[in-house]
Order: sequence, then structure tokens, then C-alpha cells
Amino acid sequence: MSAESTVIQGPRIRLRPWREEDREAFAAMNADPEVMRHFPEALSRERSDALMDRINAGIAQDGFGFWAVERHDAPGIIGLCGLAQVPWEARFTPAVEIAWRFATAHQRQGYAEEAARIALAHGFGPLKLEEIVAFTLPANLRSWGLMERLGMRPDGDFENPRLPEGHPMRRHLLYRLSRRDWIDARLGGE
Repeated sequence: MSAESTVIQGPRIRLRPWREEDREAFAAMNADPEVMRHFPEALSRERSDALMDRINAGIAQDGFGFWAVERHDAPGIIGLCGLAQVPWEARFTPAVEIAWRFATAHQRQGYAEEAARIALAHGFGPLKLEEIVAFTLPANLRSWGLMERLGMRPDGDFENPRLPEGHPMRRHLLYRLSRRDWIDARLGGE
């Protein structure tokens, strides 16, 4: 199965490749101030389309990326979740990160956790990654709370080089999960 056709199934959702018809819903999600409150700014349609193009290029190049998330019982995307190479230098790179973003109507329903667990299983299973990292702002309690529920461990903070010195969102928390710890947690019945 090619990377562009990978579909990963979960109990309520699937992670799947992006389709052209996803662009409008993706742009609406990326323009929503509530969804984007922990990002420097909401995205215009043009920037959202460019992001989808970069995501698709990453999937084609690496064989994995941030997939579209869709419920089994309803067509259309509800968010994104997946794995991607960190494209900049920091004390922990090179690295593969896990990330998620969900439309406001689909938050606080367990979809992010289900999608993240599916993505981790794919990363440590078929992709045989040795480690996956995640990062977020200290103020994003829901995001780093999910990182901890996933078994990720805090590893201090860092200055995000994509943001200028002095930017209020430059400081990020770093979390890590090794393949060994993920396997041990699964064997332990988690």
C-alpha cells in the first residue's frame, strides 16, 4: 500500500489521505480562532491550502504525515492527526513529531486521543520509529495533558525557532515517547 493510500482505522474514526474536497473544511478549521488559539494566527484560505500541499508533499516523501481524520459514521474531515519530520533544528532534532488539530465541534469527545493512539501505533508498529516527540505551549493544558495520557514524558522546554525572539508563543514544552516505553506500557495492560 502506498503512503498516499494509507488508511488507519480506529474504533470510531479513520486517519486517511487528504482529498481535494477536504480543502474547504480544512480552511474553515484553520480560520477558526478557537481552534487556532494556541497558534500565532488563524490561517487564510491561501495559507491553509499551502499547508495541505506541504502535508501531502511530506506524506509522499516520508511515507507518513498529518492525515485527515474522519468519523466512520459521517463523511468529511473533523481534524488532522499524524506524524511528521520536524522541519527545523532544535536540541531534540532530527525527530518525528505527533500532532493533532480538531474542529471545535469535535473537541472534547475523545477523538484527539483515539487518533493519537492510532498514529502512535502506526509509528512504533509498521514504521518502526524509535522515538516520537510532541510539543506545545505551556498554556495549552489540554494538549500537554493528552501527551501525558499517551504516556509521553516531559523533557523541559525549548524556544521554537519558527517564531521570532520575544514572541509570546516562542517557549514550548517538549514531550517524548520511546518505542520501548510504548511497548512496555502496552504489555503492562495500559
